Amino acid sequence: MPIQTDFRQVVLTLSDALDLVGVDDVGHGKRVGIMAAECAACMGLDEDERTFLFDLGLLHDIGVSSTRVHWHLVTEFDWPEAWRHCRTGHDLLADFAPLAAMAEPILHHHTPWSRLHEEDVPSELALRANLILLTDRVDAMAATFHAEKTVLPHAERIRDQIRSHSGTYFAPELVGHFLDASRTEAFWLRLEPRAADSYLKAELSKSRHQPLGLEDLRKLSVIFSRIVDAKSPFTAEHSQGVSRVALLLGRLSGLDDETCSLLEIAGLLHDLGKLRVADEILDKPDRLEPLERFVINTHSFETYQILHRIPGFDDISAWASYHHEEPDGSGYPFHLRGDELPLPARIMRVADIFQAMVQNRPYRRGLKRDQVRTFMRELAEDNRIDGDIASILDANLDEAMTAALGEA
Repeated sequence: MPIQTDFRQVVLTLSDALDLVGVDDVGHGKRVGIMAAECAACMGLDEDERTFLFDLGLLHDIGVSSTRVHWHLVTEFDWPEAWRHCRTGHDLLADFAPLAAMAEPILHHHTPWSRLHEEDVPSELALRANLILLTDRVDAMAATFHAEKTVLPHAERIRDQIRSHSGTYFAPELVGHFLDASRTEAFWLRLEPRAADSYLKAELSKSRHQPLGLEDLRKLSVIFSRIVDAKSPFTAEHSQGVSRVALLLGRLSGLDDETCSLLEIAGLLHDLGKLRVADEILDKPDRLEPLERFVINTHSFETYQILHRIPGFDDISAWASYHHEEPDGSGYPFHLRGDELPLPARIMRVADIFQAMVQNRPYRRGLKRDQVRTFMRELAEDNRIDGDIASILDANLDEAMTAALGEA
């Protein structure tokens, strides 16, 4: 059954979450997409190609989930390790038919123009990839000025730097179109946060109605779960494990097939907000300081902020973002009580804790069968998780552990 929303709206809204990785420089993908689209207009490209380039700009860094990697990409003009996230992005999209056309441009979006020619990359692909490289490097040069809204006074210097790399890093014809598009103040003012959000909203309003089937939504959610789980070695494959456990518990709780499918998708997306948490906090094996704990505790609200904007995602956004709520109201970020939490959200809470406890982490081994049984029973007794769901888990512990760890 299709979700009553538009496929492109889902893709663009989820892709907007990639900008959270910047932490202190949120908005990179939107700005690259806007600049690519504005250059495309100067080139006289048709609306379909302009739209494709905007979407490609938003998605071009889909292989980046680390704040450390993002920092290198915006502070170094030609970082030697940039190819890694290009390959990751390519591999994430290559087998997903609705977005597969973006895989090759993403693979080459840090390849200089001179090397694209040497490697005999087809001209349309080369121009698409190189336009994203050009606008990506413009945004990297402007990164230090975005927060202070002082890009405009530095625009001419940035234009000169792009001009100086014509024929080497960038195709001369693309440099010419960029210089034409960027001669106006409006080009740069569109990159400011309020204007960029308005631009994205306008793009979303132009989306054609293309219903999203549950299977395609599940595949898309798997892609984004891999981005989140790649952020830290401490959480590798966590989202997919949570999704499998939630699906199992949903079925054992008697939920219908469609609800179980939506619960599976919510599990895949529940930690999307962690993209905004700095690597140093997520990777810290020691006890977190109070400020670090505060930052971590914002992630479930960030998940809500992303998902609730998607039409038809009301249930998914609630179940995903309530996974740290506790029956007694002491959870976060909404402090909902047991009777305010729908059954799928209570299932998600149990699945999230259980998977984290049985999974091996770099700083500790996962709990064994009897250890995790005792741990989950104590949580239920303390009213920190739903007792009925804990009982279902307890009665099906071996199957749940297999689901959590992805074992056949």
